Amino acid sequence: MEVKIGVQYAPRELVLESNQSPAEVEAAVTDAIGGGDKGVLNLVDDKGRRVIVPVAKIAYVEIAESSPRPVGFSTAR
Repeated sequence: MEVKIGVQYAPRELVLESNQSPAEVEAAVTDAIGGGDKGVLNLVDDKGRRVIVPVAKIAYVEIAESSPRPVGFSTAR
């Protein structure tokens, strides 16, 4: 599953692939936001790396199913 996190004052969003279900990620985001401005959002990507973002700096979180990336060349007609 793909998670995109928009961070205030950052020109690019954080993108990570996670083995967590959409419901688990949504619960983690909701719990972090419920903790107030002093909380942090803590997620783990599919390679075991931790991504920690201060809740006060989160602009948005987009949760989406991973789409297979095309491999090779495409012939447009």
